[in-house]
Amino acid sequence: MSFQALQQRLPMVRAWIDHVLAAHAGKARPVADCGFARLGSYYSGSLLASAHVIVVEHVPTPPLMALGLEGFTEFERMDAAGITYLSSFFVRAGYEDDESLHFHELVHVVQWQHLGPERFITAYALGHLLSGGYRTNPLEVMAYDLQSKFDRGAPAFDVATTVVAELERVVPPLFQRAFGPGV
Repeated sequence: MSFQALQQRLPMVRAWIDHVLAAHAGKARPVADCGFARLGSYYSGSLLASAHVIVVEHVPTPPLMALGLEGFTEFERMDAAGITYLSSFFVRAGYEDDESLHFHELVHVVQWQHLGPERFITAYALGHLLSGGYRTNPLEVMAYDLQSKFDRGAPAFDVATTVVAELERVVPPLFQRAFGPGV
C-alpha cells in the first residue's frame, strides 16, 4: 500500500474514533478526578481537567484491516492496557488506579493536541510502518521513555514542553520519508 493510499483511508479511522468516543462519553471522567498524587507535578491542571479517562473491559482498537489498512496486524491484535484518542483515553478494568499508565496515556494526549487529529493519526501510522511496529514507533518510544523517567521518580518536569520539542524532532522526518521533501 502506498503512503498516499494510507493517507486517503485515515479519515475512516477518524470517523471510527469519533464514533467510539461518542458511544463511551457517559463513562468519561476527568483525569483530575482520579486523585493521583504525582501527575499534577508533571502535567498542568488544565490538561488534567480536560483529559478524560474511560474504564472498559476491553480497550477499543480501530478495525484497521477491515478498513483496508495493511501492516497493522500487531497493533490491532494487541491486548493493550490503555489507548488514547484525542483528549480521552481508555484503560482496561483493573488498571484504573495505575498512575504510571495514566502518565503514559497523557503523553499521547499532548501528542494529539500538538499535532492535531489528522497529523497525529498520520504520524502514528507512519511511525508504526516505517519503524517496524508498535514498540519501535517513535511516538510510543517517546511515551515509554518519559513513563520510565516518571516510574524512576525523576524530578518533576513539564511533560508537555518536552513532548512538543520531541515531536518537532521526530515527526518531520517521518513525513519526509513517506511523502518526500517539502512536506
